[in-house]
Amino acid sequence: MKKILIIEDDQSIANLQRDYLELSGYAVKIVESGAEGLKALAEEEFSLVILDIMLPGMDGFEVLRTIREKDELPVLLVSARSEEIYKINGLGLGADDYITKPFSSGELVARVNAHLNKFQRMKERFGREQEEEAGARLRVRGLEIHKDSRRVFVNGNEVAMAQKEFDLLLFLFQHANRVFGKEELFERLWGMDAMGDASTVTVHIARIREKIEDTPSKPQYIGTVWGAGYRFIV
Repeated sequence: MKKILIIEDDQSIANLQRDYLELSGYAVKIVESGAEGLKALAEEEFSLVILDIMLPGMDGFEVLRTIREKDELPVLLVSARSEEIYKINGLGLGADDYITKPFSSGELVARVNAHLNKFQRMKERFGREQEEEAGARLRVRGLEIHKDSRRVFVNGNEVAMAQKEFDLLLFLFQHANRVFGKEELFERLWGMDAMGDASTVTVHIARIREKIEDTPSKPQYIGTVWGAGYRFIV
């Protein structure tokens, strides 16, 4: 159950908001001041904040500013002030919405639903982007391969790779610890009908080692399995 924090000093308004939100399936906590609201946010997990602007002591703008220093959860400002400057200030400080009193409880619930759904979609998209980014960058020890941009870094320094060198390195990386004979590598990367000799694989392996290994004669990334072929070592 998603939990909503209402920061509102008018108890009758806060109770009405709570009743409608609870009927819609939300858990609700009410506090009457900005200081109480910040304390609640520090101690509990909330999915959304409904924040009145005109609060005793610390006003809603100051509370919002403090929230945005630490958290990105949705914040809906509510106020009896309809002047544009208030809306501009609130939205400029990072509020997700500005609702002018009086408003219907149905409208409030609809806006809460909309912002929670939007926030969830954003989190899911950001999560997918992070997963895609992680999948597009392969790392082991000091070696990093950027699949999309076809770039290779060793200990933070970029090294230039020819097309087939990159393809061969990436293929071995993606099949780490599996041994491939040079004939199989030639067929997979150059094509079964490619003109040339499978010994070209040996040449490319040597070039790759020169670029990524500290000591090419004692490789830590691409090892030779005598009589069998090559494997990427993890």
